[in-house]
Amino acid sequence: MSPTAFQRLENVALAAMIAVAFVLAGYDWWWLLALFLAFDVSGLGYLRDQRIGALGYNLVHNYTGPALMTVAHVLLVAWGTPQDWLGLIAGCWAFHIAVDRAIGYGLKFSDSPRHTHLTDSAPAVSPRATPPRS
Repeated sequence: MSPTAFQRLENVALAAMIAVAFVLAGYDWWWLLALFLAFDVSGLGYLRDQRIGALGYNLVHNYTGPALMTVAHVLLVAWGTPQDWLGLIAGCWAFHIAVDRAIGYGLKFSDSPRHTHLTDSAPAVSPRATPPRS
């Protein structure tokens, strides 16, 4: 089994673990689906160019944000001032990343949206036909 296949399998397990923990923490499971696509708004940078698109996507599609949000949530619960929305967003965000990685969407390189840390190399890019200027 390749390292990429291991990473994808690892993220299947992580998505399942997040879903179970999310429900056991008292959140409704449907939030995981309702907010699933919200995190893909980060890909709108691709409308500008590939470098900005990859940067925006990678800022949102790594586990740092949900991990920090989870730490903040746990600390606030420990201090007696729970903010349940932090746990809700962190869980949905981490679930989104895990599912994306499980199906093969990884962190992006700036040369192509299809070139990710889960692909072995950059995809072959066919030259674009440029329309004549009028």
